Amino acid sequence: MKEDQLHAYVDHALTPEERAAVERHLHEHPADAQRVRAWEANDRALHELFDPVLDEAHALRSRPPAAAFAGRRLLPLAAALALGVALGYVVRPWLAPAPASAPLIARQAAAAYAAYSPEVRHPVEVGAQEEQHLVAWLSKRLQAPLRVPSLSSEGWQLLGGRLLPPASSTDPAPIALLVYENARGQRLSLLVKRESTRRDTAFAFSQDGTTRVFHWIDGPFGYALAGDVSREELLRLSELTYRQLNP
Repeated sequence: MKEDQLHAYVDHALTPEERAAVERHLHEHPADAQRVRAWEANDRALHELFDPVLDEAHALRSRPPAAAFAGRRLLPLAAALALGVALGYVVRPWLAPAPASAPLIARQAAAAYAAYSPEVRHPVEVGAQEEQHLVAWLSKRLQAPLRVPSLSSEGWQLLGGRLLPPASSTDPAPIALLVYENARGQRLSLLVKRESTRRDTAFAFSQDGTTRVFHWIDGPFGYALAGDVSREELLRLSELTYRQLNP
């Protein structure tokens, strides 16, 4: 299916018949479905950023002339600020919105999954063929030895990994992301970040749309496994990951 049809689907610019055809295609092609979900997440982020500016512009039109003139002088600044933040979402796609009730690591994992799992050519920075280099590089940046779990017994092969910058100045810990893929082209991502508390926690579950996340803290690291798979399968993979990290 052509990419412009997928974009039209996200933009709600299709007829009911065309939309039904795209939905059948997405059901049969998980990779395209992941790309569409990532685009929808970016659209939601942009709406959250720009809608307040547009609302302010609407409010200014109903104000007395003097107040409206003063407010209009501030609109370019507000628009520039919103644009800057929006560009931040493009540069840092793992900051896309997620349910506010979920813990930070779960929101980061869901957003990173949405941003990178649809990538066809560049889902990772370092491929699995350089796993030794990948482990050494990420361990150095995370300032603690990192283990890479093998999920091949469950049909998931390591694609590789990447380093994500800190989410914010108040959360300066670097973040590692490992990406796995199965024979059907589905993907999982394991987010790993330093945790200052070192307070071990049990598995906890959260969900953002169709993306499910199991997360926990163990020693110096927090872990979050994310994917568009069933809760039961994700729990089984999380338990396998935990056992390998704690032999």
